[in-house]
Formats: sequence, structure tokens, C-alpha cells
Amino acid sequence: MDDPYGRDILAAPRREGPQVPVIPAEKGLVVEDVASGYCGAVVGFEKSYDGLFVRLEDRRGGTRVFAMRPSAFLIDGKPVTLARPTTTVASGAARTASGSRKAAQSRARVARASRLFVEGVHDATLVERVWGDDLRAEGIVVESLDGLDNLADALAEFEPGPRRRAGVLVDHLVAGSKEHRLTGSVGPHVLVCGHPYIDVWEAVKPASVKIRAWPVVPRGTDWKTGVCTALGWGAPRDGWRRVLSGVSDYRDIEVPLLRAVEELIDFVTAEAG
Repeated sequence: MDDPYGRDILAAPRREGPQVPVIPAEKGLVVEDVASGYCGAVVGFEKSYDGLFVRLEDRRGGTRVFAMRPSAFLIDGKPVTLARPTTTVASGAARTASGSRKAAQSRARVARASRLFVEGVHDATLVERVWGDDLRAEGIVVESLDGLDNLADALAEFEPGPRRRAGVLVDHLVAGSKEHRLTGSVGPHVLVCGHPYIDVWEAVKPASVKIRAWPVVPRGTDWKTGVCTALGWGAPRDGWRRVLSGVSDYRDIEVPLLRAVEELIDFVTAEAG
């Protein structure tokens, strides 16, 4: 039977919250990340296991990636949700392997006092492969620790300070790990960033090295040796050649490593006065 009086007059009125507009993230669109305040223009996208990320370029030519979550960005101070455009616009600007705009001046800058430390030679080589042009342009020296156990001694010798910052890239930086314990107290002029992967090899996308997924290696087995055995790659030195040859630019690298390195570069180039 129809209700001649309509809906219950005592019922609370339905109020809808403000609608956040969905904006296509076209190349060149300038947005601000709400969480960090980082402001930049859209230059590309990254897809990871935890969703879609947008790459922004700041006024200095540096780039960082951010998750494309609802209401995560601001345009002219107003919240928006970014969506990937339906068509891809080809980039005419020359870019480095990290995705940054390539500077017209290719001469390397005099090295800064600040430094970027990595765990081993493979980490250093992979960072050079992707971020080498950026590091030379900014004058950043990368130094291998030959194992995270040497971090305390390396920092004591380096003596970090306001104009002498240290950035530390760490593999398998997860709660409760040995790596987490070793980097728990490093001082105010040191920034530790890492990724969740057991080894830097695993931060390379499987498709880039022509495999479906990285093998699961039993506990107690050397990870690189276990991977090479499972994939039939021979010795670890042979496997490393396969991994490195599969990396040409940032698109071959998983987002957690991209974000860690870019945050470290920002840190060591923003030397306090």
C-alpha cells in the first residue's frame, strides 16, 4: 500500500559529503601530495603490487612516486582524486634512466660532502644504472658498506653533520629484522630508507628478467644461491649478470626501491644551513 505521507518525517535527513572531483592525471598537470606537501608536475606512472602510482617532477627536475589514492592530492588547495588518462601522451623531453628531465649541461658537479651508503656492490651498481645521471648532476657519491654490519663504523668515520648528511639504503628493512635493529639509532643527520625485499635483486620486476616471479628460497639457504638454483641461472655471478642486463630504467624497478632512493637523494641534497 502506498504511504500517502511519504517517508518518515522523523527520520534524519540524508546528507551527502562533498564530492571530490576525479581529475585525469595528464602530463604536465601540477599537483601537491597531501601527506608530504611535495609539489610537482605529472610525468608518468608506475604499477606495483599495491596499486597505481603517479610520478611527479619538482621544479629542480627531481622526481618521486606517490600512490594514486582517493583525495590524496591537491590542486589549487582543493582535494582531488587522480585517475590515469585513457590515452598516453608521448614525452618529447629527454629523460634520465630514473625518469628525471635530463639537464642540458651534462658536466658532473663537484662532489658534495654528503654521501649515500648502500649495503653492497650490487646495490651500488643498480643505483648507478638507474640514478647515475642524477647522482653526477647533484654531486652525490655512493659508497658500499660491504655489509650492513659495518654501518656503525662507517658512520663514525664519516662523522655526519648538518652540511655532511648520510643517506643509507637498506635491503629487507622490515619490523623485527636484523636490518631494522642495526639501523635503529643512527643520529639526526642520517636518514635510513629501505625496501621489504630480501635482496636488491628482488626489487627488480620479475618480467624485466623474464621470469614469472622470484622463487621462494628456504630459510637457511643463501638467497642468491637458492634463486640461481631454482631458475637454472648457474652461480650467483651469472645470475647477477642476468639481473643487471634486465634493468634499463626506472620502469624495471619496484616502487618501494624507487621511493627509497629518491627520498635519500632529496635528503642528502637538502643540506641544512
